[in-house]
Amino acid sequence: MLSLFGLGALLLRGSGCTVNDLLDRDIDQKVQRTKLRPIACGTLTPLQGICFLGIQLLLGLGVLLQLNNFSRILGASSLLLVGSYPLMKRFTFWPQAYLGLTFNWGALLGWAAIKGNLDLTVVLPLYASGICWTLVYDTIYAHQDKEDDLKVGIKSTALRFGDQTQTWLSGFGVACISCLTLSGFNADMGWPFYAVMTTAAGHLAWQILTVDISSRADCNRKFVSNKWFGALVFSGVLLGKLTTA
Repeated sequence: MLSLFGLGALLLRGSGCTVNDLLDRDIDQKVQRTKLRPIACGTLTPLQGICFLGIQLLLGLGVLLQLNNFSRILGASSLLLVGSYPLMKRFTFWPQAYLGLTFNWGALLGWAAIKGNLDLTVVLPLYASGICWTLVYDTIYAHQDKEDDLKVGIKSTALRFGDQTQTWLSGFGVACISCLTLSGFNADMGWPFYAVMTTAAGHLAWQILTVDISSRADCNRKFVSNKWFGALVFSGVLLGKLTTA
């Protein structure tokens, strides 16, 4: 089941990126960091991109069909989010929040696939923590493009928060760790979970307090470091569950 969800996550995020590249190809040509993306620079045609998206969705359907009926419905419902996310930056300064709703859908789907239902006391704080984490790392990511975004007229939390970014991200970081802890408590996690969450909180705090939002290189470095935050959370859940098995 773990490998199935790993593949499903890869396909979901990949299809989201493909949709994004298709819809934003004209914008990507005007942004320094994205102008060499395959569709934006003409290496691939939009038709080839659509064909690739079709392959991703078919493979995703294959994964979804391995799950129970409730999970199939829940998983299919995420396609609305995946398809509409790329449009959000045109209408709201909060596309990162919408990305959080989209990319963290697996928090609901994973529980449903194992249990056949949703325990809201566990999955809602878990989902909320993922949204807050996404707001942290994707706002840092968005600071790389803020000058270009202003030129082409698209919106982001990086532009919304501006010089108050650290304050906003601190709030989201606290909410992320708090919701993770609450979810773990409601799921009866063992003590290693809480020990590892302390380390994860330290890593998140390091990102938020030391990121230089005026440096593209440092923003990218902090963004990439979130792989370690994710690894810590995964380790905490695994160890916390093993001690109560």
